[in-house]
Amino acid sequence: METVSVYIGEIAAIATAFLWMLSSLCWTAAGERIGSLAVNVIRLIVALPMLMAYLWVTEGALVPFSASANTWLYLSISGVMGFFVCDLLLFRSFLLIGPRLGMLILSLAPPMTALIGRFLLHEHLTRLNWLGMAMTMAGVAWVVLESPAVQGESSRRYVFTMRGGLMALLAAASQAIAMVIAKMGLKEEISAVGATEIRLLAGLASFLVLLSVMGRYPMLVKAAGDRRALGTIVLGAIVGPVVGVAMLMVAISHIPTGLAQTFLALSPVMIIPFMRLIYKERIGFHAVAGSLLAFAGVALLFLK
Repeated sequence: METVSVYIGEIAAIATAFLWMLSSLCWTAAGERIGSLAVNVIRLIVALPMLMAYLWVTEGALVPFSASANTWLYLSISGVMGFFVCDLLLFRSFLLIGPRLGMLILSLAPPMTALIGRFLLHEHLTRLNWLGMAMTMAGVAWVVLESPAVQGESSRRYVFTMRGGLMALLAAASQAIAMVIAKMGLKEEISAVGATEIRLLAGLASFLVLLSVMGRYPMLVKAAGDRRALGTIVLGAIVGPVVGVAMLMVAISHIPTGLAQTFLALSPVMIIPFMRLIYKERIGFHAVAGSLLAFAGVALLFLK
């Protein structure tokens, strides 16, 4: 148990990567049926009562109003950047270039986060940290850049486009900013679930404003009537915005934000077996070798 407590941040970050990988598959499947914008909004609407119920049971409050104004400010900005800006761009990129390529480009977030964290949070990584980060990112890139062979006429293959790539790159930058600002909001005492709820409320409010400006509420109502998509979104909301983001708040409260982002970059490696099952992609040598390199880099990040 003592070992677990020492590495609680790293373990939480790895759990987040796995949960976000699962949620990316859910968002892609649902987005192909009802569109990325509808998925973005509905998943937050579904996740909010789950967080409120958990907070009520554990802390006796539906909303963490006991948090200070500064905490609300930082976490709200982080929520807008993470849940709104980042996810709006990322989900659209999933539909254009697929979840695997989208998450590859998103893996550029770790060095972005580390650099921003150095200036705003004065976080300093060791040479071993940087080596582990470089190895992990190189392994992830090796895995995802391999051109997969596709079996069967019914399987779908995503290809890279400049538009999809740019959206994923901007998503990576906004996620890096959101991560650092979230840690600034966690300096005061607040639970991971409470912090997640504040961020989610800010993100949901941003989407509702966008829908009002675009006049897209009828689209949202129609999309909510798709039972198959709604079921997929509920599953994705549980593993992503609820449990996954709460795990992320635990991670960044214990380890530097750049390291937390590096663990999250493992999602494209973790997604390989699922892409094999769903999209019939054949796993080649590069995927295996890249996975081993990525996990070797992660092993270095566990060295204190």
